[in-house]
Amino acid sequence: MAAPVLWQFRFSHFNEKARWALDWKRFPHVRRSLLPGLHVPRVMWMTGQKSVPVLVVDGHAVRDSTRIIETVEALRPDPPLYPPDEPARRRALALEEHFDEELGPHIRRALFYDLLPHGDVAAEVLTIGARPATRAIYTAMFPVIRAAMRMDMRIDETGARLGREKTVAALDRVEAELQPSGYLVGDRFTVADLTAAALLSPLVLPPEFPYPLPAAPPESIASFRASLAGRPAFRWVEEMYRRHRGTSAEIAA
Repeated sequence: MAAPVLWQFRFSHFNEKARWALDWKRFPHVRRSLLPGLHVPRVMWMTGQKSVPVLVVDGHAVRDSTRIIETVEALRPDPPLYPPDEPARRRALALEEHFDEELGPHIRRALFYDLLPHGDVAAEVLTIGARPATRAIYTAMFPVIRAAMRMDMRIDETGARLGREKTVAALDRVEAELQPSGYLVGDRFTVADLTAAALLSPLVLPPEFPYPLPAAPPESIASFRASLAGRPAFRWVEEMYRRHRGTSAEIAA
């Protein structure tokens, strides 16, 4: 039987959500990393849509980080990401959905708004791990890719402003939901904690993130990050990564 394959962007918070779940579950998988913009034909062929992550397991393509976690939870229940009792499970899944919808696309829009004008830096971030020749070609193509990204994700000043507001609101929500245990639901790490921490990772930049930034972020991003670094929720993300990010379950093809 072929090994499961995760089709991913290396530096993407929704991809990190799925990747972290696979690593947490110690679920062996091959990783195939794509480049934003150039990924569309392959992913469309697999799934009929253009977003990653996509997990191909037993010949079936599972798209969306939430569905990937649901699939892996069924295939490998231990260690669990879903709480065993129904009320706690419902709460964890509700928080997962909240952060997926109210944080994920908004923090991406805010950070890309500040990153994309810096073409060389942006291209370097989006091609982390790529071969030098591939990076050079992508950098040359980047003005076209940047225009497509702005249109596709509606990256503009209004969206960026809302994105920053939503990011701060997500930190507020983490702090409001934190239990005495230090987790969002009950007394152990769940899908709620993983989702919130992974989707905040582009802001926090924890050292345990598997694909570190190759260059310092632009000053506008660094300033926004510094303004929030003292927040309890910011430090909580760092703690979740320290405690639970663990080692990679990636295997050779």
